[in-house]
Amino acid sequence: MTREELHVPAGHTNGEVMSRTQKAMYAVVRAAIHGACKVWFRLEVHGRENVPRSGAFIVSPIHRSNLDTLVVSAITTRTLRYMGKESLWKSRAPGWFLTAMGGFPVQRGTADREALKAALACVERGEPLVMFPEGTRQSGPEIAEMFDGPAYVACRTGTPILPIGLGNTEASMPKGAKFVRPVKITIVIGEPVVPPPPKESGRVSRKAVRELTDQLGQRIQELFDEAQALAGNPNPPRP
Repeated sequence: MTREELHVPAGHTNGEVMSRTQKAMYAVVRAAIHGACKVWFRLEVHGRENVPRSGAFIVSPIHRSNLDTLVVSAITTRTLRYMGKESLWKSRAPGWFLTAMGGFPVQRGTADREALKAALACVERGEPLVMFPEGTRQSGPEIAEMFDGPAYVACRTGTPILPIGLGNTEASMPKGAKFVRPVKITIVIGEPVVPPPPKESGRVSRKAVRELTDQLGQRIQELFDEAQALAGNPNPPRP
């Protein structure tokens, strides 16, 4: 892959399938989070018509705050799946709850591709999957170097990618912040980015993945700029 390789610890290669009880809990907690965001952040969501109502898709947002994972759940009532640090699943009860919140464990910093297998498993089950293409939280008005994970999964499975701009989440809770500021937050959802058809061999070319990553990065930047402007904190113009 690129800058960051991931793998899933033994026993978690299926992307941690959720039970009915966990899915019901997700729906309740997500509704509570959405309500709190509308009050605290005056949350606005633009472009909901672009969210597929069925089937798998890959959610690819800009990543500027720890709030992003919570805020992006407002785009749909469907259960979103997220990758999380394997260490968070060490205890049984917290691990069960994290899975109920759509998470599944991965271990960062290794060379194999088991995490991508877990991501592929989620998509093949028809589940929406959140993959931050910048990898970890970044800062500033410009999208950082992106890794190819979302584009690779999309190309392998023919799954569309949903680019997302999140406005003002960094202003609310930047890196190192201990408190959340009640600033206006906006979400702008772009039209799905459709991957190219696979080759007859079924293989995914590195060129196709890289081109899709570049296309996605350009679209996310546009949506990020739009979201920031709608939130009243526009990004400075680029030369």
